[in-house]
Amino acid sequence: MSCIEQRRGSVVESVHPYSAFGVDAQGRVVFATGPDLATTWRSASKPFQLETSLEAAFDPAVAPEDLAIGAASHSAEVPHVARVEALLVRFGLTAEHLRCGAHPPVHEPSATAILRAGGHYSAVHNNCSGKHTFMLAACAARGWDLEYRPPTHPLQVRNRRRLEVLCGGEAVLATDGCGVPTFGFPISGLARAWAALAHAMADENVNQRLHAIGWAMARHPELTSGTGRLDLQVVRGAAEPMAVKIGAQGVFCMALPTRRLGLAVKVHSGVGEALPAAVAATLAAAAPGAFVAPADWELLRVRNVVGDAVGEYRAV
Repeated sequence: MSCIEQRRGSVVESVHPYSAFGVDAQGRVVFATGPDLATTWRSASKPFQLETSLEAAFDPAVAPEDLAIGAASHSAEVPHVARVEALLVRFGLTAEHLRCGAHPPVHEPSATAILRAGGHYSAVHNNCSGKHTFMLAACAARGWDLEYRPPTHPLQVRNRRRLEVLCGGEAVLATDGCGVPTFGFPISGLARAWAALAHAMADENVNQRLHAIGWAMARHPELTSGTGRLDLQVVRGAAEPMAVKIGAQGVFCMALPTRRLGLAVKVHSGVGEALPAAVAATLAAAAPGAFVAPADWELLRVRNVVGDAVGEYRAV
């Protein structure tokens, strides 16, 4: 099985098995390593949840930057919060309508700045607030209950059905950290859905919504992610266009439109620090030349409290 070792000096301190699958536009598995276990989607499903929300909201005219924030696990930096707040106003909603809950910004300097200014954290600072804003917009457009979290809600039923079509199988229901349903599928099913996104990015006639969402993510990774984070660094360091998305508990998915290839990576320990090495190894094996990890890539480093480099994450 493919693994990521976390080394401290010459000592292997922990080992993180991972699986990765690649699927082409015809739905064929063209790359595989590790077992095809079931995992929850978590935030890696956001492009497809956004697709469902746009359809339900009768395709409102929005900028690519708005689509990027709608598919984001953003860091609640100033541009992220400003765009979410503008979308809420645009759809006649307020932050009080959001049901994702409040947490500190992922970007620590932004969190500190809010407290120093005497402010407080709200639902707009939740990394999922863009997705939830579009879910609310869909409910408002359809006259559905604005309590959109239950799995029996019409929007969540549509989400489940859409993901089952994309992944090619029956979903297992669970609840995401932000309160809405998330669904379990085999890792290859996640790759199959992201292959559909890659195919749509390559050809607008395949699916105009996914085409727009995918390119918004590829062109505005600073909105789908945040300063210093893996999603942003992979897209900016890539040698070709790609849309990527992290999910909690060691999930990472990628759409490579030039190759019409979808990739899904799962670190089975759920340790996010092992993901950069697993993602780089997967891209090197499944899409040679698409991304080469920098020799001094900070995300592969293990540092101690005073900032000294004392180890690394390495694919074996």
